[in-house]
Amino acid sequence: MTRFTVNDRPVQYRMDPETPLLWALRDASNLTGTKYGCGTGDCGACTVDIDGEAVRSCQVTIGKTEGRFVTTIEALSPDRGHPLQQAFAADNVSQCGYCIPGMIMAASVLLRRTNDPSDEEIDAAITNICRCGIYPRLRGAIQRAGRIMRGEDEGSGDQAAAAPPPGIAPEEAAKTVPALGRPGNPRGKRVE
Repeated sequence: MTRFTVNDRPVQYRMDPETPLLWALRDASNLTGTKYGCGTGDCGACTVDIDGEAVRSCQVTIGKTEGRFVTTIEALSPDRGHPLQQAFAADNVSQCGYCIPGMIMAASVLLRRTNDPSDEEIDAAITNICRCGIYPRLRGAIQRAGRIMRGEDEGSGDQAAAAPPPGIAPEEAAKTVPALGRPGNPRGKRVE
């Protein structure tokens, strides 16, 4: 039996110790924010935080995770209040959104090391692949999250201006942030 901590909760997996962490998280713990992309560690869709390091969960086994602390996107901030989540929403970073959890997890590790990363530091830390090509907005959102963390963004406290406030229901967020509504329905109003 393999034991470690996932999202501040002790877990025990009765699985082969050679099982990739990705599959234990997704299949046994139902933490589906961690995405399967390539299975070779190249794309970064499965990135999680293990003991303060951004790790491709498809490349580490649960046996190698014994006794460690794993954080997935689900625990970063359940109410979307983390500065990265706020900045990504305010800057409309996501397109298809598939790669975003892994990018946010890699960026959160970077911002814990420095809340004022240079473009070069961002490029070195975020090697995740995005097929939609969000890289310029990605870099801007990471820098904005750093400003929020330093108290220098135009938002209030740790909330970005133009992002839905933490704890708001998704349907209410669409009313607050026009980009979250559907085309032809920019304010998220119910269409009968």
